[in-house]
Amino acid sequence: MAFIRTSKRSTPYEDQKPGTSGLRKKVTVFKQPCYVENFVQATFDALGEKVKGLIIVVSGDGRYFSKDAIQIIIKIAAANGIKEVWIGQNGLLSTPAVSAIIRNRVGPHGEKARGAFILTASHNPGGPQEDFGIKYNTENGGPALESLTEKIFSITKTITKYHIADGINDVDISKCGTHSFTGPDGPFNVVVFDATEDYVKLMKSIFDFGAIKNLLSRPEFSFCFDALHGVSGIYAQKIFVEELSANPHFLVNCVPKEDFGGGHPDPNLTYAKELVHRMGLGKMVPTEKIPEFGAAADGDADRNMILGNRFFVTPSDSVAIIAANAVGAIPYFKTGLKGVARSMPTSAALDVVAKALKLKLFEVPTGWKFFGNLMDAGMCSICGEESFGTGSDHIREKDGIWAVLAWLSILAHKNRGVPRGGKLVTVQDIVRQHWSTFGRHFYTRYDYENVDAGAARNLMAHLVNLQSSLSDINSMIKEAKLNVARVIRGDEFEYKDPIDGSVSKHQGIRFLFEDGSRLVFRPSGTGSEGATIRLYIEQYQSDPSKIGVESQVALAPLVEFALKLSKLEAFTGRASPTVIT
Repeated sequence: MAFIRTSKRSTPYEDQKPGTSGLRKKVTVFKQPCYVENFVQATFDALGEKVKGLIIVVSGDGRYFSKDAIQIIIKIAAANGIKEVWIGQNGLLSTPAVSAIIRNRVGPHGEKARGAFILTASHNPGGPQEDFGIKYNTENGGPALESLTEKIFSITKTITKYHIADGINDVDISKCGTHSFTGPDGPFNVVVFDATEDYVKLMKSIFDFGAIKNLLSRPEFSFCFDALHGVSGIYAQKIFVEELSANPHFLVNCVPKEDFGGGHPDPNLTYAKELVHRMGLGKMVPTEKIPEFGAAADGDADRNMILGNRFFVTPSDSVAIIAANAVGAIPYFKTGLKGVARSMPTSAALDVVAKALKLKLFEVPTGWKFFGNLMDAGMCSICGEESFGTGSDHIREKDGIWAVLAWLSILAHKNRGVPRGGKLVTVQDIVRQHWSTFGRHFYTRYDYENVDAGAARNLMAHLVNLQSSLSDINSMIKEAKLNVARVIRGDEFEYKDPIDGSVSKHQGIRFLFEDGSRLVFRPSGTGSEGATIRLYIEQYQSDPSKIGVESQVALAPLVEFALKLSKLEAFTGRASPTVIT
């Protein structure tokens, strides 16, 4: 089938600046005339002539408007000289699976994909009135660096036309197969393939599936995985049920839905209500036996939450525990770790592990692209963010299913000598043993979502001004008789990438205490409207007699001080946060 390239007039939009991980807006915004077309064309323009003859991946988490966007991108790609578009069946691919496909999938003639449009708004809600997103990943499988996203944004502000293929009707993406066309640049193909094949193959090369399968077969062990009606459901069915022979009853909400079943696909204690209830952490007592292990993933399956029986594992603790146990429990790391890294707001639990294991530690801004640079340079093996993102150098994205398999591997390793029917080493046992060895970093995060953007800017300016008056801050602590240590430093985090030398400024405001405690205030770039302010509160405790205190109790003095210091309620008008993690 032949097509011709046509150019159509367009009017630029001023609001197409990609955030931490792509462009996220309401569906109604993306449905505006030429909105998707402008952004996709601007991306191709930013990439320049090198797009000619390339293969790209186009898929996402299946949220509302994805199928429409896929058809638009196919036609614009064809008109811009792309040779082939690879699409997961039904337009579904998790964000980590896309990264794996870019890095590992090989076409029939040895060719590889060099980039991807991932259609997701991650952990944000989906539906006709909810969120949609597009992000571009580059040839290493990771998110585009700021240099490229800034170039894309610059072009969107002046773009006057886009190129599109006339003669390509909507492609059937519900069945695997190849759709071939001919255009002015030669052949153009759309290849629809099994969305799980490449990713499952990669997971089997990393983990000991036999050991995990043995754990799952034990009658005394059960778990619950909640996909929150996101794309992870198709991978959970393939891996846990088909490959590891787990009871299908262990899976809940594993059918992907365009609106995530009307829920919020964010794997935390607030939104993963069914999993929280099943694991005994809700207000109501479960009617069924509480599983030994629980996990959830977000809409595009790059985030994760780990739970034990009536026990929550913070993401900061999770990455530290995975790093501490990786060499013995996960075959992929049997020769050792190259280094570890965390985002700046993430607790220093990983720092303590790195010091004990004599590993290099990197503290980076929020955003997986910073980890990707370190991994490409062979300097980092395991990394994580407190925002429920954990991963390794097997790909260049955080990976929810990988984190779940990592924990199952650790549980299998810890229980390898326990006879069938015996008392298992539990998630809680592993975490408490970790605290006894390395100390505990009490940690919480307060999210203030959809705050007025002007109010958010005023708040951050107020916090910057406070950094010049640490003596006044310490006087506030003393006068209030708060049980917290002295503040010894206040700064605005800035990062110079050791690989490419790029500098990232204004990455969050920190107040550092003498005992290692921290307060961090950071505006988030993951929302679709307004502003989100995140407050991170951390306190380190090495006394074994005090590590078992309930986290919110231990942190109460610091929370009180943080709210008073920042005047968060006065600036935002919010008496309480939207979400507490």
